[in-house]
Amino acid sequence: MASTAQKLLFFVLYAVVNGVTLMKVMAETEYKTNSPIFIFGDSTADVGTNNYLNKCTARADHRYHGIDFAYSKPTGRFSNGKNTADQIVRLLGNHQLSPPPYFALLSHKQTLQRNLLRGSNFASAGAGLFSETGQIQFIKVICMEEQIQQLAAVRRAITDLLGSPKTVDNLFHNSLFIISVGSNDLVEYTVSHGGIIEHPKDLIANLTQAYSRHLTNLYNLGARKFGIIGIPPIGCCPASRVFNTTGGCFEVMNDIARSFYKSMETLLVDFSFLYKGFKYSLGNTYAMTMNIIDNPRGNNFKEVKTACCGSGKFNGAGECKEGANLCFNRDDFLFWDWFHPTEKASELAALTLAYAEGTEYVTPMNFSSLAIA
Repeated sequence: MASTAQKLLFFVLYAVVNGVTLMKVMAETEYKTNSPIFIFGDSTADVGTNNYLNKCTARADHRYHGIDFAYSKPTGRFSNGKNTADQIVRLLGNHQLSPPPYFALLSHKQTLQRNLLRGSNFASAGAGLFSETGQIQFIKVICMEEQIQQLAAVRRAITDLLGSPKTVDNLFHNSLFIISVGSNDLVEYTVSHGGIIEHPKDLIANLTQAYSRHLTNLYNLGARKFGIIGIPPIGCCPASRVFNTTGGCFEVMNDIARSFYKSMETLLVDFSFLYKGFKYSLGNTYAMTMNIIDNPRGNNFKEVKTACCGSGKFNGAGECKEGANLCFNRDDFLFWDWFHPTEKASELAALTLAYAEGTEYVTPMNFSSLAIA
């Protein structure tokens, strides 16, 4: 295997002989070797976007978040360690972690263009399919519409680097676009309506229409491979159980999550017929999570109701922060905090999304098959 010095010498010689810049040669080699991954969504995929939003209150850049990350560093991930975005990227063989947040790449102007060839993470905790979701509760988050606008800026930067829109088209066609969003829209709507959803069909139709618009905009920017992570049973997270006098799941939210998944199935099938080259994988995280809740021992979990970190009933009445209750056996827990999974649960979800056979948990193909499709 060639050393780093030998590779650099090759790049220099190739550039001299062919009359192109060294940066362009290295960039073209990078993207041909490893197609980028672009990640969109909310706190389930955020790896530090909100750290750059001074007024945002949806942040995880404090203890005890990241306690099992390298050097116990809180990075902005709502997890004790790696989140699902990290785990998927690692399993697909691209890198050990998710691509950095878009704002982190912007802060390194000199290497911005080449670093973008690895991909970028646009996900923002608190964001939703609707542009207004999270904007009052958390003051400022990056909604899906704005995340896609950031991708457009990324495309322009890569085009400047590679010098050919057609080359960038090919790059984007082979890239993987992962989306994990929608839970915040349902939570915010349910809370604002006192736990009652009077017109569920209208809500699902509006959510599906918003998703359709975002997918269309991504497609128009060159996206072709979509890894869609569905909404989990948010009615079973610790924060929802607090509002059920029995301590059971809050089924109003779960009913909507199930119905929305079915609507997404139909939408994605329609897109695959309407748009040339459109490919997708739809992960049924609702079914995956309920399998763990219904059969914890079979999935090597001991606690599936109470969060590892938090306060109050089920540790679901308060956020995870320094001074909150903190478990020591984190691998025993499904939930890290009042809404989010532990690193172990995220790893299991990623393994299922990447490699599951059949269509019970991911359809029509798993993420690893999608990546090479």
